[in-house]
Amino acid sequence: MALFAELKRRKVFKVGAAYLVVAWVVVQAASIGFPAFDLPPRVLRLCILVAALGFPLALVLSWVIDVTPEGLRFDPATRGNKRLASVAVLMVVLVLGWYFQGQPAFHPNTPTSAPVAPDAHSIAVLPFVNMSTDKEQDYFSDGLSEELLNMLGQVPQLRVIARTSSFSFKGKAVDVATIARALNVASVLEGSVRKSGTTLRITAQLVRASDSTELWSAIYDRELTDVFKVQDDIAGAVVTALKVRLLPAQHVTNPHRTRDSRAYTQYLLGNQFFNRATADGYRRATVAYRQAIALDPEYAAAYAGLAVAEVFSADSAESTAENAAAKERGLTAADKAIALAPGLADGYTARGWMRSNFTWDWAGAQSDLETALAIDPSNSTVQRRYGQLLGSRGRLPEAIAAVRKSVALDPLSAPPWSNLGYYLLAAGEMDEARQALQHALSINPESTYAQVNLATLELRQGHTAKALDMFRQSDDTFRPYGIALAEHSLGHPRESQQALDSLIAGYAQDSAAQVAEVYAWRGETDKAFQWLDRAYAQHDGGLSDLLINPMLVSLRADPRFQALARKLGLATR
Repeated sequence: MALFAELKRRKVFKVGAAYLVVAWVVVQAASIGFPAFDLPPRVLRLCILVAALGFPLALVLSWVIDVTPEGLRFDPATRGNKRLASVAVLMVVLVLGWYFQGQPAFHPNTPTSAPVAPDAHSIAVLPFVNMSTDKEQDYFSDGLSEELLNMLGQVPQLRVIARTSSFSFKGKAVDVATIARALNVASVLEGSVRKSGTTLRITAQLVRASDSTELWSAIYDRELTDVFKVQDDIAGAVVTALKVRLLPAQHVTNPHRTRDSRAYTQYLLGNQFFNRATADGYRRATVAYRQAIALDPEYAAAYAGLAVAEVFSADSAESTAENAAAKERGLTAADKAIALAPGLADGYTARGWMRSNFTWDWAGAQSDLETALAIDPSNSTVQRRYGQLLGSRGRLPEAIAAVRKSVALDPLSAPPWSNLGYYLLAAGEMDEARQALQHALSINPESTYAQVNLATLELRQGHTAKALDMFRQSDDTFRPYGIALAEHSLGHPRESQQALDSLIAGYAQDSAAQVAEVYAWRGETDKAFQWLDRAYAQHDGGLSDLLINPMLVSLRADPRFQALARKLGLATR
């Protein structure tokens, strides 16, 4: 009771109550005002942290500073100080714990976190080893692995890691347990292929990661014409070994079948060339897919592969007309793939992506990608494309959620992490965006989009010299674009204009949207809209992110921005 009386005499209760009232008013005002100025949530959390930490401090000060008739007297030795100090320290620890629990590095849904234990029905398919004397046969052993991965991905009960992550271990002396931990899977399928002429020997084994126990293994000696039957047998055996009970309507089969083994070989070659992700690779992929189609004119999977390869090849087109023609060929190939195989996800994925990026048929894109998701929900690329569509339509929280699913399905692939970083950047979540983009670059230091997005983040946060250095290291298209942005921010108008002139001279036919971004960043609004109109006329894919593009924020209040959004068929905010 003596302590209570002393607390009351020193007005500790009154000070605490008054502080809580004032702090509550401040936090309420911040919660309304901060979002209005597009400040990220972490700023509000920091404001709450300061207010919370100030409460125990106010109580301690009201206790140790005694108000007497003679005036204020500092009395640190008063009885009960240790007890009050202990309470204050405990409150500070609790407040700090609450704050850091809310930070990206401590949050269970952030890109850096992983499930504690893998799902028992999770699997990675490693690239089968090419045992043939001809090392050029890698395309076949890799293709077999990828087809098995796609087949197992049809089973909703299985979580199947995507190709990019599984294949990142190709040629590396890494044990199964280490691979499983990196991919967070319970089982690993591995094997080998020996191909001699038309004869195949395929070995396969399914390994439980926790104790390296072999769950199943088999050896198949077959003719090349029986490769699809072998794939069916392996996929069926894996499903049985993992004790997955299929529903009556579920069938695990290769959706990329053809009646001609030579066409299948060309299809696998096309996949290998495409996965090189170079201009020459895309060109050679289109040739291989066309040869597959010539051998089997009804080969839907080859048409789907050709559709995407044509669009990527368009990036290196030398004229606007050539660029447009390649995209048109791609769209025609996607239509053909869907017409030939309505149950194949690849065609819908390709067409949905093209509709959202180049024709701005949002309803059609939504229908295509939702159909692809229904057919193949475990496909990382489908999840990522769907996230891109949601982002284009301004539905950022849903876009981020979809891309997180893509990351979970393909955790060692740079593109999903790069996409995640971009959408977090657009949402103003700078800390988590930085983590995602840095992770993308740790996977692939040459990832152009991750590098450019991270440089853009640095630029927007005022780290201009660092951004300039990063832009200078990017590829030919983005180098003059980024230099023009950063040099302007550094107050170097001549250098900025030189870089912009270089961008226009070399890439105006397919980078009009980037030119508009530079003008918007420099505050030259009229020129920015002139180039946005040109981008619209050229069906520039860069316009698909108009609503969320962080480099066009300065234009959003302009009536011309709203008019352009309406022309694109996008709802304005």
